[in-house]
Amino acid sequence: MSSGPCSRPASSPDAGDGKLGTVLITGFPAGLLACNCYVLAERPGTDAVIVDPGQGAMGTLRRILDKNRLTPAAVLLTHGHIDHIWSAQKVSDTFGCPTYVHPADRFMLTDPIYGLGPRIAQLVAGAFFREPKQVVELDRDGDKIDLGGISVNIDHTPGHTRGSVVFRVLQATNNDKDIVFTGDTLFERAIGRTDLAGGSGRDLLRSIVDKLLVLDDSTVVLPGHGNSTTIGAERRFNPFLEGLSR
Repeated sequence: MSSGPCSRPASSPDAGDGKLGTVLITGFPAGLLACNCYVLAERPGTDAVIVDPGQGAMGTLRRILDKNRLTPAAVLLTHGHIDHIWSAQKVSDTFGCPTYVHPADRFMLTDPIYGLGPRIAQLVAGAFFREPKQVVELDRDGDKIDLGGISVNIDHTPGHTRGSVVFRVLQATNNDKDIVFTGDTLFERAIGRTDLAGGSGRDLLRSIVDKLLVLDDSTVVLPGHGNSTTIGAERRFNPFLEGLSR
């Protein structure tokens, strides 16, 4: 059982050889639940922001960082489910950078299988989770933080979990297309599950309408599982969003 979309997209981003292009952003699926871990940087040889480092992410992550001479400045968590936070403590403490998480999901840093059921519990049997040494709570909706030369806007999007957030990066690509990391809130042709502990279908749809559908159609959506998409494509083709507007 995944904590991801209601209807899983077909495939996930591939890190390839881990070499970042001009955009300086790459993603790769980590672990058995194929959570997309993202690395974002302004350019080679600078600080980097790591989004949702999942199970076994460290090896691929190190390869990407080494090839591009990047130093992690922060770990950003879209929510507290285990597939998204599995390697957060290891990455954060290894590189001496803080982990950012919404306060409503902070408890899951030490209890990441909360409400996920026995199948997920079996997956992590024997694993021990503790908080990173540095934790920063994302307690202000609409706040903006500067990390590694990159400005990141934080929007609280409850629904999949109470503490779900999305991260917006303005004009982060060479085509001046804004980017939004949506975690398990919005996927290609799907939305996040709301049948898990802390989930709410009403809250999820309201979050999508108020925080995501207000963005430009060209905004690139980088989800927690599966393929990238755009706000415009989801507005037109996502069956779960039919008839929704602000």
